[in-house]
Amino acid sequence: MAPKDLLLALVVIGVWGMNFVVILVGLDGVPPMLLGALRFTLVAFPAVLLIRRPQVPWRWLIAYGGTISLGQFAFLFYAMANGMPAGLASLVLQSQAFFSLLFAAVLLGERIKPVNLAGLLVAAAGLAVIGRGGDGTMTMLGLGLTLAASAMWALGNIVTKKIGRVDLIGLIVWGNLVPPLPFLGLSLWLEGPQQIGEALRHIGSHTLLALGYLAFVATLLGYGLWSRLLQRYPTGMVAPFSLLVPVVGLSSAALLLNERLTSVQWVGALLVMLGLGLNVFGVRLWKLLSCKDKGSIQG
Repeated sequence: MAPKDLLLALVVIGVWGMNFVVILVGLDGVPPMLLGALRFTLVAFPAVLLIRRPQVPWRWLIAYGGTISLGQFAFLFYAMANGMPAGLASLVLQSQAFFSLLFAAVLLGERIKPVNLAGLLVAAAGLAVIGRGGDGTMTMLGLGLTLAASAMWALGNIVTKKIGRVDLIGLIVWGNLVPPLPFLGLSLWLEGPQQIGEALRHIGSHTLLALGYLAFVATLLGYGLWSRLLQRYPTGMVAPFSLLVPVVGLSSAALLLNERLTSVQWVGALLVMLGLGLNVFGVRLWKLLSCKDKGSIQG
């Protein structure tokens, strides 16, 4: 990878890792469903007037926006408003990689390789350790909702795979026409007109900055740069960088929010990262070892 593109990859990882701290800043000013409605309105408008709709049937645009945007962030925002720390959220959300494996096996008939299954089991053990090893700052409701968010992200990955090769920025912008109204409906139902009005009347500069970051930096800039990298390099070269997102997420939460993991949670976090590493690198490592074994036998 060229040095300039390596720098872009690190920029994306930094942007996405910081995303979780910024979400908590946003939630300090507005309730979670209203935050979702405002975020995705800013993502879609006015960009939808400037970017052409991708050649994708509306049913797939709705499926994309309903899973990877509405479903994922409705659960994630609600989780972080109900006791899920920012750093742990950045880590647990990466379990989407394993949900993607399971959904691909069930819905697309893809075969799960043994090394991927091993990674899934190691990461699941890590999540169990995280859930049992808390100090009371993380709630089980928050953990469960974050896992639900990762499952919705994984369903969005399956939808994206079914859509095939398409302009990713166009897909993001037009797919994000879907979430604002459902988010607003959820806000009216769960938060009520009085809380919505109160939040909008007293919206502060820190909330507006958080919304700007979530919409323009984390979504449009982050996904725009990521799609450029995916177009220029093999997926296997780009995807491993996503393993750094929890590293940035945990570090930024510790520095900016003073979040601290218990020693048991650190063990769980390391197990999750090991499981993710097996999932990303395991197949190539297995092939490499197999080739060496064949070479030694022939020798």
